[in-house]
Amino acid sequence: MAEGEELIQLKFRMFDGTDIGHTTYAPSTTVATLKQKLVAEWPKDKTIVPRSVNDVKLIHAGKVLENRKTLADSRITFGNVPGEVITMHILVQPTPLKKKTDKNQEEMQKINSCSCTIL
Repeated sequence: MAEGEELIQLKFRMFDGTDIGHTTYAPSTTVATLKQKLVAEWPKDKTIVPRSVNDVKLIHAGKVLENRKTLADSRITFGNVPGEVITMHILVQPTPLKKKTDKNQEEMQKINSCSCTIL
């Protein structure tokens, strides 16, 4: 953290309205780092649980934040009121499991294919 860098107080609002991860972060903190911390500290009693950082999206001011950007790059607004806490919303979208569609598509092509034999 650079000297004189103003810390940002963040909390993360989950889909059910509960808040987690209320702490201060440096503006140089990346969004990916925040996501890693959230996945590690995810409450065990929730029905929807992210399996990885890729399952989590952070939303601030109506924009989905990119993993490679820092809080400063993402233009997280710094409040004028000392001690103000910024709320970000968490969206969990689990990556879909890979289905056995490749095999099914091959079978469907065989069933739906037409073949002609000229004698």
